[in-house]
Amino acid sequence: MIDQAKIRTAIRLYLEGIGEDPEREGLVGTPDRVARMCEEVFGGIHRDARELMGAVFTEKYNDIVLIRDIPFNSMCEHHLLPFSGHAHVAYIPNGKVLGLSKFARVLDVYSQRPQVQERLTNQVADLIMNELKPIAVATIVDASHSCMTLRGVRKPGSSVVTSALRGTFLTDQASRSEVLSLLRSQMR
Repeated sequence: MIDQAKIRTAIRLYLEGIGEDPEREGLVGTPDRVARMCEEVFGGIHRDARELMGAVFTEKYNDIVLIRDIPFNSMCEHHLLPFSGHAHVAYIPNGKVLGLSKFARVLDVYSQRPQVQERLTNQVADLIMNELKPIAVATIVDASHSCMTLRGVRKPGSSVVTSALRGTFLTDQASRSEVLSLLRSQMR
């Protein structure tokens, strides 16, 4: 569980460390607000995304299913700054389909942790592949990172795209080309 008392103490020290007065009118409630925010932003740390894989239905469908433009927000574990964007998940069922909302919920669980985009992309693809056992999975994540836009190189408008391909999307060129074409044609 998240220790709000430790977070409040840390934020007070942080404010003092940057030369601010934590007792100033605008900052008095900040440690408590940040502690409550952490419950929301990092709520996926103590959740098991596999629990979301229960809404599986038998269905004889063997073509691509694409869930496009799933919005997400996460926190870069290197700078504790937000990154946000859209994920696109495609899979080819193998006799079982997953309730569509579960793809967004799985993404939420993994994005609500200190994270790097590469790991987030792999976690979503691996969970679907391991739990649903489809013929193929592709996860594409397109995100803007505050650690690149607000600080450091300061390049607003830049984005990072990562992909994770599993099954025939990885091994069969025609299948891979088809899913990548579908994803590229509609990415934001």
